[in-house]
Amino acid sequence: MSHAILLVQPNRKQESRSYADFESVNEAVEAICKIYEEQLKKENVTMKQITYDISQLFDYIDNLSDLSILVYQRTSMSYAPYNKDWIKEKIYIMLRKQAGL
Repeated sequence: MSHAILLVQPNRKQESRSYADFESVNEAVEAICKIYEEQLKKENVTMKQITYDISQLFDYIDNLSDLSILVYQRTSMSYAPYNKDWIKEKIYIMLRKQAGL
């Protein structure tokens, strides 16, 4: 497990930037899904149950001004940056595992 720092900027405003650190990439990826789910709850306040598919999640990610994960590399003792496409691949893998596929 490698330490990961999630960097998110939902819109063009610099004040919207935020970050969070996690013990693993998987935890960071799960946090992205939770951020999206919270956004859905805000947009659909009256709905008791909200569902979405992976393409909707990926559209959300694509529409963020910036999203990246810095992953600690033990060999170099530094953090390597990963972009939206890499993050979407990790989400896809995680969701497949959760679905038992």
